[in-house]
Amino acid sequence: MFAGTGSDVGKSVVAAAFCRIFLQDGYQPAPFKAQNMALNSYATPDGLEIGRAQAVQAEAAGLPCSTDMNPLLLKPTSDRMCQVVLNGRVMGNKSAADYFNGADRDWLRGQVNSAFDRLKESYNPIVMEGAGSIAEVNLRSRDLVNMPMAQHANAAVILVADIDRGGVIASVYGTMMLLTEEERKLVKGIIINKFRGDISLFTDGVKIIEDLCKVPVLGVVPYFKDIHIEAEDSVMLDQKNRAALDGKVNVVVVLLRHMSNFTDFDVLERDERVHLFYSNNVDEISKADIIIIPGTKSTIADLYELRKNGAAAAIVKAYRDGKTVMGICGGYQMLGMEVCDPQHVEGAIDALPGLGLLPVRTTMQGEKVTKQVKFHFMDTEALCDGYEIHMGETELLAGNAAALNSLTCGNSDGVHADNRCFGTYIHGILDNAVVIDHLLAPFKSQLETRTFDYKEFKEDQYNLLADHIRRHVDMEKVYEILENRR
Repeated sequence: MFAGTGSDVGKSVVAAAFCRIFLQDGYQPAPFKAQNMALNSYATPDGLEIGRAQAVQAEAAGLPCSTDMNPLLLKPTSDRMCQVVLNGRVMGNKSAADYFNGADRDWLRGQVNSAFDRLKESYNPIVMEGAGSIAEVNLRSRDLVNMPMAQHANAAVILVADIDRGGVIASVYGTMMLLTEEERKLVKGIIINKFRGDISLFTDGVKIIEDLCKVPVLGVVPYFKDIHIEAEDSVMLDQKNRAALDGKVNVVVVLLRHMSNFTDFDVLERDERVHLFYSNNVDEISKADIIIIPGTKSTIADLYELRKNGAAAAIVKAYRDGKTVMGICGGYQMLGMEVCDPQHVEGAIDALPGLGLLPVRTTMQGEKVTKQVKFHFMDTEALCDGYEIHMGETELLAGNAAALNSLTCGNSDGVHADNRCFGTYIHGILDNAVVIDHLLAPFKSQLETRTFDYKEFKEDQYNLLADHIRRHVDMEKVYEILENRR
């Protein structure tokens, strides 16, 4: 188990690295995180929902993902409420207090433990990930994901600490001292992550940590910027590339308060033909060549905000001025004539007018659609991949529009009014080169004609990440720890 001294110390990426390392070394690894909190989710091959981070780790391990890799997913709907997804299916919405203090706590513990037990029957080793800090002792009795899970699995725990935020010696030592004696015995190593500068200057720091904690430091891993692994959280998206650039196709992703599945746009960040930025500023939206409205956990609430802050009007004007506008999932719903919620699935508002750029109407439904899909984009022959995760049914009204995608199951998805305005329920649609090429077609005279292969790019990144960890972590010691645990 890769556990942390805090949130955002790099546990997810380190776990992905070890999934790829164990795969390269001839093992059959699988990722596992008992409980994940994220709006960034993914559909498994059997149409169930898990956290995107575990789907990425499964990809690094060369596996199709399953709900046993992330049996419990919490999707925040507000500061105090979240949707609870268990074994890939929605249980309902709960407040934080109800979730952590609920009478079903022991039952949930049994569910996540059973998922781990099923997974270990087929894979070895299991690369587990903790959540946040393992030293939040106020939550110890209710914890499902950190040390109680490690104890159930008899896991060798490796503590990951982020030196970039400062105070790393105190955070490691404090974490170790707040564990019980039984928990402390499970911690077999420490990784210092995100180091900047000359590692030799931290030699004394390593010795101090080892002397204090009586646990070996397995490695000091340098901070990297040139390896690109999909992020788990949408932290700092609003700080990414806030201005348009000359010589590139400028693509803006409209920032939504409840934005989900932001990894839909990772491919655009890596494509050298594109300059991607995130904004809900009216002036910045007007400077983009392509505007994308992303998915959201709360379509009506975010649509209301777009109308209130003027972004909705700016998007409509940009389309009329010749710009391309695309909507994905909740963004697709917003592009229609109206979003209705007669059952109050999302809240108290019965209906809200959409942006009116696509002749469709969406009605929110209580049941969530989660599935992987294969499809043909517009009239192209290439077979594409993606996945759907949404609540709502969208119907085509009378108007000059056609289906965007033909699914291999015989159904259709999405709508395009013309080559500059279209919407889809399919997440990951931009990972398909034929779709990116269509988006950039109006600009081909100013761009290189090459196509960006995102799947090949991701494979290269997993291998680069594995190489980076191998260089800076004592893998011989890691394998020794695993053998001793057995």
